[in-house]
Amino acid sequence: MSYRYGNRIQAEITGSSHGDYVAVDITGLPKGFRVDTGRLQRFLDRRAPGKSILTTSRSESDRPVFESGMEDGVLNGEVLRAVICNISQDPSAYEKIKDTPRPSHADLTARIKYGPDVDMRGGGAFSGRMTAPVCVAGGIAVQILESMGIYAGAHLRSVGPIADEAFPLYPDRELFSRISEKELPVIDDVAGEKMRELILSCASQGDSVGGTVECAVTGVPAGLGGPLFEGVEGRIAHAVFGIPGVKGVEFGAGFGASAMKGSECNDPFIIKDGEIRTGTNNSAGIQGGITNGMPVVFRAAFKPTPSISVPQKTVSLSRMEETEISVTGRHDPCIAVRAVPVVEAVTALALLDLIVEEKEWNLLK
Repeated sequence: MSYRYGNRIQAEITGSSHGDYVAVDITGLPKGFRVDTGRLQRFLDRRAPGKSILTTSRSESDRPVFESGMEDGVLNGEVLRAVICNISQDPSAYEKIKDTPRPSHADLTARIKYGPDVDMRGGGAFSGRMTAPVCVAGGIAVQILESMGIYAGAHLRSVGPIADEAFPLYPDRELFSRISEKELPVIDDVAGEKMRELILSCASQGDSVGGTVECAVTGVPAGLGGPLFEGVEGRIAHAVFGIPGVKGVEFGAGFGASAMKGSECNDPFIIKDGEIRTGTNNSAGIQGGITNGMPVVFRAAFKPTPSISVPQKTVSLSRMEETEISVTGRHDPCIAVRAVPVVEAVTALALLDLIVEEKEWNLLK
């Protein structure tokens, strides 16, 4: 099976978690653009498993092989195909889930839709492993956007009840860079240490914990998007909900706006550096579905990893009776940790696709 995202910049994902490979085919990228492949690899390393005791012990190098579309780091206008080989598969741990689906995982719904032979080893096509090729496409989109003066960055906003600082009104590239170099991508290292303790505690108990990722994009030109179904929020949310484990997305003040008065929530217009800006950013840089020139800011909520060794109620599909399951194997105790660059990747893809669609290529000049 394959899975496609985008209108003008299209990324088609193939492969599976415990198959031979995962891959992406990308169309619509600008011919002649030089990709910094070393920087792209560093971006992929942020998502790669097995690099921290806070993540799964599965170890993958995540080094893409570009089979077409690039010559000496320069895009040549053909379909860009990147293949990442899986080198650390362990499908044996997933034999029993064929009969006893994991609670809150896609085991049961995938079987209902695709039949009993669907490959759910490691989560199959529903696995976070599928975000590796997404990050290839998104990592290239990040570089193209930066050539336009548009910068995206994200941080771990919370783990369980522990919260990091929120992004400032005007986050900058230097802040994004500092965050990306940390084991736990946070602004406040004190909060990060508390998150670390909570994650390790849950892991030691065979349990997991949820978290949120906050993403900001600066330099977004005013006037992108449109009303109703053309809104920028919808375009970004569509991409973000493609990340396994995402259960909620909110922009700006988000659900908190529902508890505010208009006099508290409205963003006053001001003049800053000769341009119209807003004094606050509860609207997340988007009003009426159209960007207003302020940073685009949103948060994505990730559920706890469903695969835990704590005994849980499930059913035996062959016997049609209730039973228990304790999941073994290698799993992230908090999937939000490695999801930070993935959120950046899909956000960059969504915005680049929108910019190309609205014929803003002059920004590349």
